Amino acid sequence: MNAPTLGKPLDRVDGPLKVSGQARYAAEYPADDLLHGSVICSVIARGRITRIDASAAEALPGVKRVLSHESRPPMAQDDESYEDDDAADGSPFRPLFNARVRYSGQPVALVVADSLELARHAASLVRIEYQQQPHATDLLQVLDSAHAAPAELPERRGDADAIIAGAPLRLELEYELPNEYHHPMEPHASTVIFQADGSLLVHDKTQGPQNSQQYLASVLKLDPARVRILSSFVGGAFGSGLRPQYQLPLAAMAALTLQQSVRVTLTRQQMFTFGYRPRTVQRLQLGAAADGRLQGLVHEVIGQTSRFEDFTEHVAEWSGMLYHCDHLRLAYRLAPLDVYTPLDMRAPGAATGLFALESAMDELAWAAGVDPVQLRLTNYAETNQNEGKPYSSKELRACYQQGADAFGWSKRSPQPRSMRVGDQLIGYGMATGVWEAMQMPASARATLTADGRLIVASATCDIGPGTATVMTQIAADTLGMDPARVEFRLGDSSLPKAPLQGGSFTVSSVGSAVREACLALAEQLCDAARQLPGAPFSDASALRFAGGRVQQGEDTERSVDLDTLLARHGSLEAEVQAQPGKLRERYASATHSAVFVEVQVDEALGTVRVTRVVSAIAAGRVINAKTARSQILGGVVWGIGMALHEEAMIDHELGRCMNHNLADYHLPVHADIGDIEVIFVDEDDPIVNPLGSKGVGEIGIVGVAAAVANAVYHATGKRIRQLPITLDKLL
Repeated sequence: MNAPTLGKPLDRVDGPLKVSGQARYAAEYPADDLLHGSVICSVIARGRITRIDASAAEALPGVKRVLSHESRPPMAQDDESYEDDDAADGSPFRPLFNARVRYSGQPVALVVADSLELARHAASLVRIEYQQQPHATDLLQVLDSAHAAPAELPERRGDADAIIAGAPLRLELEYELPNEYHHPMEPHASTVIFQADGSLLVHDKTQGPQNSQQYLASVLKLDPARVRILSSFVGGAFGSGLRPQYQLPLAAMAALTLQQSVRVTLTRQQMFTFGYRPRTVQRLQLGAAADGRLQGLVHEVIGQTSRFEDFTEHVAEWSGMLYHCDHLRLAYRLAPLDVYTPLDMRAPGAATGLFALESAMDELAWAAGVDPVQLRLTNYAETNQNEGKPYSSKELRACYQQGADAFGWSKRSPQPRSMRVGDQLIGYGMATGVWEAMQMPASARATLTADGRLIVASATCDIGPGTATVMTQIAADTLGMDPARVEFRLGDSSLPKAPLQGGSFTVSSVGSAVREACLALAEQLCDAARQLPGAPFSDASALRFAGGRVQQGEDTERSVDLDTLLARHGSLEAEVQAQPGKLRERYASATHSAVFVEVQVDEALGTVRVTRVVSAIAAGRVINAKTARSQILGGVVWGIGMALHEEAMIDHELGRCMNHNLADYHLPVHADIGDIEVIFVDEDDPIVNPLGSKGVGEIGIVGVAAAVANAVYHATGKRIRQLPITLDKLL
């Protein structure tokens, strides 16, 4: 029998393809007579197109077409809805729909030519005239015009305002976060291969092949059966591929118009012309007893959105569940601007809301004269008060303990500016992280081939966390097979239905479907064994499949091996849909973390360096310790970038992002990152799903920015409530 594979640090099954350059991404697939498209983007933030002169471009040999709202193929009308699993409330933007300009950077034309170089040159020759209208892109200037967000907030508890007014300790705080952009390594691209029968085979950068399929079919009025989306490899996404981006319909429109294959790849600058983590202003009021015990809490959020859609996140809800507080009021409003709609970005809402909440809890700890870890233990929530439910599991106390021990938190000198090495002020900070542990309906198909290989398939994709590897482990473990004999197929809209890859629910959702499909196969094998002439069973009702054979209970002597069964029956196949279990409806489920950070701040220069991080995670059963650790490492790095580097600089006179490249849009590099230790706390959860897994994709970033900011305060005595923390703010 093969050793269990769950929890083992199995190497990535697609690793050799990636490191050898054999893995192909959306813009790397060849096609006969492939054309290339170059997108022209609006230079104004609001108004109308009055004239498009493409004559100079179209006169160039090799330029096939200039598509605009005046020359595009038919598209679904404004009032016709279409399928998009991550759409915001409102009227979704559709490229080249009409002459209206809604935001700076909006795609207004597509030049299609024999080569990318020619297409880009021709695009520079297209002349577009606009009628410009006044625009607004600064959230701080429109706060008073914000309206209630179409989001379900937990009902208020008690009378938070009155309780806070009479509390021994009262804090009123405001925090601000800028726009941030996803910037995966692979820019968004679509290669649309026009088939002889008029159907489309599309290689798309997406977090949901079936979502892209439904989008194209609906918007361009196509039969879904004639659109197939492939996304075998995705070079990162972080939420940017949850909604189909505009290169997909543009490439498809060009292919349908010219009846020829077309590729459209966005430039790095154009990666700043769609979704992003929205700028927010958060106001918190905390009322507490002298020992820091929360008595009342108010968390009010104003976030930006576009004028045509209301984008919402779960920003404030965490304040109602992470700590026990009987008097609570949450509010969430949106301010429409002449910008594109924001989009989910790693740990959407939680990374934003927890920065404010965990910074405020640190400020409360200082006000009460209580150690920040002790303050969190004092306010520990045994239940989720938002839902009025107990947790399926919660080992957050162990996260605090193990994280603090590994970090050396007890060595912290309590007073700000009291720790230094030479010219460097030393600061310790910590924060809590939380993310909902979700499960979505998902399907999978498992096939045992005649030669004894197991092929499992689902229409999920892999944006980098190691999905194919983990699903291979789940399938191999369920049937007791060698992972080398298992193949997981994904990234194809024609495969069994799967949800978008996001929200840290892929393993719990698709993994549960893979497990159930393999269990169904095991049952078929047992049925086949019962029918086998001369089978060595005395009790055929006690058969089970394990270790590559059907055996009677634990009796390996009374068994039939897999090869014998397959020789008689040929291949076997099972397809199932997995649903969240009814039992979990009675519980709240969440992943938790405790993040500890050490910073060094140069007293003369104001520069900040994160020298050490310890992140202790309680995420149920960790399926692959290696890939899970990598997810947390990436999240911590991003959290450091969020705290110290990332900020979209908007010129509000132009309504445009000015640092729209990776030289001026600052991100952490290797030299910015010190030691990172990841601890996975043991957490058994038989309720959340049969695998006991909660997911780790989002939790790694949550709380990191707050922990860094809290450490900066401990080092300097200066509280920075506006991210990123740059030297000008410290000095």
